[in-house]
Amino acid sequence: MRQNSIAGGEAPAFSTNRSALWGWLSGLTWFIAFLMILFLAWVAVQRAGVRFTTSASASFDEGPFALNAAAENSAPAALPDYNPVDVPPAVTRLASLHTIIPNRERESITTYEVQPGDSVMGIAKQFQLKPETILWANYDLLQDNPNNLSIGQKLKIPPVDGVLYQWKKSDTIENIARRFKAKPEDIITWPDNRIDIADPQIAAGALVMIPGGSRELVQWVVPTVWRANSGANRNLPTGCDTSGGTAVGTGYFGWPADNHSLSGNDFWSGHLGIDIAAATGAPVYASDSGVVVYAAGISGGYGLMVMIDHGNGFHSVYAHNSQIVVKCGQNVGKGQVIAYAGSTGNSTGPHLHFEIRYNGMFVNPWDYLR
Repeated sequence: MRQNSIAGGEAPAFSTNRSALWGWLSGLTWFIAFLMILFLAWVAVQRAGVRFTTSASASFDEGPFALNAAAENSAPAALPDYNPVDVPPAVTRLASLHTIIPNRERESITTYEVQPGDSVMGIAKQFQLKPETILWANYDLLQDNPNNLSIGQKLKIPPVDGVLYQWKKSDTIENIARRFKAKPEDIITWPDNRIDIADPQIAAGALVMIPGGSRELVQWVVPTVWRANSGANRNLPTGCDTSGGTAVGTGYFGWPADNHSLSGNDFWSGHLGIDIAAATGAPVYASDSGVVVYAAGISGGYGLMVMIDHGNGFHSVYAHNSQIVVKCGQNVGKGQVIAYAGSTGNSTGPHLHFEIRYNGMFVNPWDYLR
C-alpha cells in the first residue's frame, strides 16, 4: 500500500487555490465598501444642497431650526417690507465733540499775563468774574482804572467774586467783613485763606480772599470841558478860544465809527464809556454837531483825545486816536471826520473809546446811539 507524505513536501493544489480565492474576495469587499462610502457621501451632499436651496422659504413651525418640508418645491417667498415701527427701540446717544472735564470751583489765586487786545471786561468774562473783581485785586497796577491795562502785566485773578485784600496788622476779621460788606464766617472758612477756625489769626501782609465783598471804585476820568460863555460852573481852561463856537447838536447821536461792534470794555461802573472796534487809521466821526473843546493828548490813559461840547448839555469824548484832524474851538457837523483811530495812551490794541456825558454826568452810550 502506497503512503503519501506531506512533511517537507509541496502544499496540495487545492490549498493554494483557496488562499488565492480568499484574497480576491477580501479585496472585492473593501472595494464595495469604499464605493458605498462614496455613494453615501454624495447623497449627503445632495440632501444638504436641497435644504440650503429651500431654506429661504422654509417656515419655522416646529421650533427655531425646524424646516417646512413642503418648502422644497415652492418658490422663494418675498421678504416683508421694512417697517421701522416693528424695530424694537434701541438706546441712542448724541455725539459730543467735547471732552467732559469736571467743572470744579477754583479755590486759589491765578496769575494771568495781559495779551494784545485784552480788556478788563474780557478777562473777567474769561474767568467768569465781575470786572470790578479784577480791578479790586490789582489796585497796585490799575488803580481802579481799566484804561491802565497794559500788555505784559501780571494780574492776580481771584477764584470767586469779591475783594482780594492785603491784611494789615491792625485789621480784625469783624472790621474787614463790615468794611467790605461781607460775612466774617465766609472769610474764615474760605479754603485758600488757611485760617484756623479754632484760633482765627491772620498775619500782616497776607493776601486774604473776601468772598462776596465789595467796595466803591475810585473813578479816574477826564474832566468835562465846557465851551466859553456856557454858563456852567465847571468851566475849565482849555488852552484855546471857544468863544466863536456856535454849532449846536440835535440830541441824537450817530455812530462815531464805521464798525458798530464792541471790541473791549462795555459801559459799567469801572468804565464809563464803550470801546468800539476800529483798526488803526479808521475814520472817527463826530457823533453829533457841536464845538471842539479839547483836541490833544491827555493824561489818564486816554492818549490823543477829542471832546465835543454839543451846546445842549451833552458832551462826547473820542480817545486813543492815532491822529486828530480838528482844532480846539472848531465847529463840527454830525458825521464829520474828526480823527483817526489808534491805540495811544493806555491801550492793548487799536479801538475807539467813546463816551457821552450829560450835564457832566456819564450816561450809557447805548441809550443814545442810533
